[in-house]
Amino acid sequence: MPMDEIDRRIINSLQGNFPIVDNPYQQVAEQLGIQQEDLLKRLELLLENKTLTRFGPMYDIQKLGGNFSLCAIRVPAEHFDEVAAIVNSFSEVAHNYERDHEFNMWFVLATESLQKIDQVNRSIEEKTGLKVYNMPKLQEFFVGLHFQA
Repeated sequence: MPMDEIDRRIINSLQGNFPIVDNPYQQVAEQLGIQQEDLLKRLELLLENKTLTRFGPMYDIQKLGGNFSLCAIRVPAEHFDEVAAIVNSFSEVAHNYERDHEFNMWFVLATESLQKIDQVNRSIEEKTGLKVYNMPKLQEFFVGLHFQA
């Protein structure tokens, strides 16, 4: 489904600086010159038709006292969907992506402790029969990423 100019403006405006006020959607709608109901309906449609895959806050788990780690698995192509379902069944999995690479499944674990990351990875290995490669962060770099629609 093609986006119109209003959809583009919505996407461009909501990629940062979401207002932290009592009625943020009303404020955003007013800034865009549309009704709040139209904004919410359009966001719902953009998510339903997969133009957007996610809309919500990004939390820094480490600032909240937790930990995260990037993990990878070599998954036989014929079992990818099955393994993805197992990996995604863990509430600690924040993101899971297929890549065109020897390590074709990459996911992020977000947990309350480093020990929990190890526990979850062991559980995934037990359930899938595949080795999970854990790659904890050594250094952080911030990239202010914004996609112009």
